[in-house]
Amino acid sequence: MALAKLDRLAPDLILLDRMLPGMDGLQVCQSIRRRPVYTPIIMLTVKDEEIDKVVGLEVGADDYITKPFKVRELLARVRAILRLANHPSNAGSRWIRSGDLEIDPEGRAVTVRGNPVNLTPKEFDLLFLLASHPGRVFGRDMLLERLWGYNTEVETRTVDVHIQRLREKIDPDPTAPHFLVTVRNIGYKFASEGRAG
Repeated sequence: MALAKLDRLAPDLILLDRMLPGMDGLQVCQSIRRRPVYTPIIMLTVKDEEIDKVVGLEVGADDYITKPFKVRELLARVRAILRLANHPSNAGSRWIRSGDLEIDPEGRAVTVRGNPVNLTPKEFDLLFLLASHPGRVFGRDMLLERLWGYNTEVETRTVDVHIQRLREKIDPDPTAPHFLVTVRNIGYKFASEGRAG
């Protein structure tokens, strides 16, 4: 099975079909996400309902594309994800500290109360972008364009799902977010207690 070969092959990116024989693509995605090495995943599927996309992103996919799709669109998404996964954001930038949250851009590491937080490359880039501009409101469309590399024709629920996953990882109470604040009908901002260090 392909899962058994992952450690040996060490792929740069995985294109994962949701409808697989024997094991559902969602289960495969969850299994991959339990491994210590992070590999970007684009999920491919004929299921195009919003809930299907949300579930795919929530189990750990970095992107979700429905069939039929244009090869150029798929390649653009692959390039965007690989660019973020393989290129450190703002290397040489200073640490960001806000309360119990610390972000190390060179090491692409995040800690909360001294404990390391395991973030995907996309989650790190999203958090770092917002935290680098405390108080500035970023619209969903802007975040999609800057971090995912495509325009507003793409379902903006992608940003919401990534924000929710970040809140669950860095906030003591994700239902009352402390760092990543929703600006109604616009987008999100980082509410900083601290300052760039």
